[in-house]
Amino acid sequence: MSELITAELVDLDLSATTKDAAARSLGERMVAAHRVTDLDGFLADVAAREAQMPTGLDGGIGIPHCRSEHVNAPTLAFGRSAAGIDFGAADGPADLIFLIAAPAGADDDHLTILSGLARRLMDPEFTAALRAGTDPAAVAALIRGEEPTPEAGGTEPETETAEADGSVPFRIVAVTSCPTGIAHTYMAAESLAAAGRAEGVEVTVETQGSAGFKKLDAGVIAAADAVIWAHDVEVREKARFRNKPLVDVGVKAGINRPAELIAEARRKAERGEIAAVSEADGGSGSGSGDGGGSGADHAHFGVRLRTYLMSGVSYMVPFVAAGGLLIALSFAIGGYEIASAKSVADHFVWGEADSWAALLNQIGSAAFAFLVPVLAGYIAYGMADRPALVPGFVGGSIALTVNAGFLGGLVAGLLAGAVVMAIQRVPVHATLRGIMPVLVIPLIASAVVGFLMFIVVGKPIASLQNALTDWLNGLSGSNAVILGVVLGLMMCFDMGGPLNKVAYAFAVGGLADPTDGSLKVMAAVMAAGMVPPLAMALATTVRKKLFTKTERENGRAAWVLGASFITEGAIPFAAADPLRVIPSVMAGGAVTGALSMAFGATLRAPHGGVFVVPLIGEPFLYLLAIAAGTLVATALVVLLKGARRAAPDAAGEAGATGSDDSRVTVAA
Repeated sequence: MSELITAELVDLDLSATTKDAAARSLGERMVAAHRVTDLDGFLADVAAREAQMPTGLDGGIGIPHCRSEHVNAPTLAFGRSAAGIDFGAADGPADLIFLIAAPAGADDDHLTILSGLARRLMDPEFTAALRAGTDPAAVAALIRGEEPTPEAGGTEPETETAEADGSVPFRIVAVTSCPTGIAHTYMAAESLAAAGRAEGVEVTVETQGSAGFKKLDAGVIAAADAVIWAHDVEVREKARFRNKPLVDVGVKAGINRPAELIAEARRKAERGEIAAVSEADGGSGSGSGDGGGSGADHAHFGVRLRTYLMSGVSYMVPFVAAGGLLIALSFAIGGYEIASAKSVADHFVWGEADSWAALLNQIGSAAFAFLVPVLAGYIAYGMADRPALVPGFVGGSIALTVNAGFLGGLVAGLLAGAVVMAIQRVPVHATLRGIMPVLVIPLIASAVVGFLMFIVVGKPIASLQNALTDWLNGLSGSNAVILGVVLGLMMCFDMGGPLNKVAYAFAVGGLADPTDGSLKVMAAVMAAGMVPPLAMALATTVRKKLFTKTERENGRAAWVLGASFITEGAIPFAAADPLRVIPSVMAGGAVTGALSMAFGATLRAPHGGVFVVPLIGEPFLYLLAIAAGTLVATALVVLLKGARRAAPDAAGEAGATGSDDSRVTVAA
């Protein structure tokens, strides 16, 4: 078994000035040590992980890390920077940089070593020794644990809790997890445990990382006075922690401010404020994080609002896809007039195509009827969990009743979540806690939200919705083109992220009550969303030398993803080189959106890409718009990447081959 780190993987005078250059410099040492097989592919994986969340930690530490198929042995490289490198930490640049590389199928033994390092980084004497070291071999031995340093805390997150007077301490159980499950997970665990020891609080931590998932004993959870979740992926088997005061934050909060989290947990316990964790959350979890968490309680309001809205949209999309495609298929079989057919429950002929078309249309329409209630219900769920579902669904249904539509659903969801959150802050006696989330909160919140939607805000929102519909129907000429440009830019900026989802939700909302204007918007949104993956597929085909082997493989898959309207197919390219890829595809998307609106193309299906072309108005012009945008995006990305590649060559000819920045190819 190869050692995790050797002297050759230590650079005590790291000259890089950016995090990408630092990753490349340390990555080159891994390549030289035959630990990494494809440098560019590995760095793309590092950049993709960095894009999820900055890896800088308070105390001058940067820990870029990833799991990658280009790593053949678990490896750690260490660099020490005199000037400091910005890894996104709140307290400034990092001077201690650890690049952690784990194979896609790394074994638990090595990952346990990595988690041990993460915990040791919480020890100030360990980091001081790293800053003072002068011999790479000695520093490597120190990191491997062969050179002992006084530990500020043990390697286990469980703490010593018995107090001298025999009293029972305040008890907290915690869960820590991060997207990769290598570093932040275990650093947060150690940080919380150390803060607990300092505060005289018993903190027992369950680390849901790559080195294994060992559940806390049910008795330990039952005896706990409060719960802390410090996570950036969904907590697994959440139902174990129901009916406990809960502090729900991102993993970096667990690392940087554990004492505050412990204090907040104690305050919530004193107020009797318990978490509404449902039995439905008892599964293993998918890591989607749709239902809130991940630090939403402490994020900036704009970030929290985006999280709430994305929760609603993410749960609405399956209804959109199922209902919309069923309706689109019914039109393909029976024509658009099939929408006015009688109920198939009263009249259905097995041998008639129109009967089957009507059946598909009415099933799809039934699914579409849930769009606004589901949107409102799960916005509320993202804000306040299970107790908010009932008032959210009720508010969304009322939005349809008063003709407030999609906008009414947004407002109803936010109102329901806010009302439930307000009720949850009211202290209640312990005997009432069990019925609060299943009876009292849904009852009161539904009544309040219903009153607000029927009497206060419903009609004004309905008027605004009608005005928006009239505006869309009246769009023509330059106004339509400008809207197409804006929608195209939004669809391509984050490729499946919040802006993309906002534009998509805006388009889908119009399909619930389709008009000529809303159908044009749907067409422009889908056309623009197809451009990024198609452009990257074409670029990797015509200029292969500008892309790594992994990117070329991704490019082949992007043909199918783009044709299917899966914008996320371009994300690997954007993560590896955002400053060149994102502006290029945004320009292409803007061109496509503008042309689609100018051509007057319409679309009755909410998804499907080229496979629903028969349901598109002006199909040949529509495909022309997509082709034009794809060519524009391809030309720009090839031009920018070609210029990037030429710059280092020119610098080399001029004798400037020693520059770190000239070699940066990832996230420049």
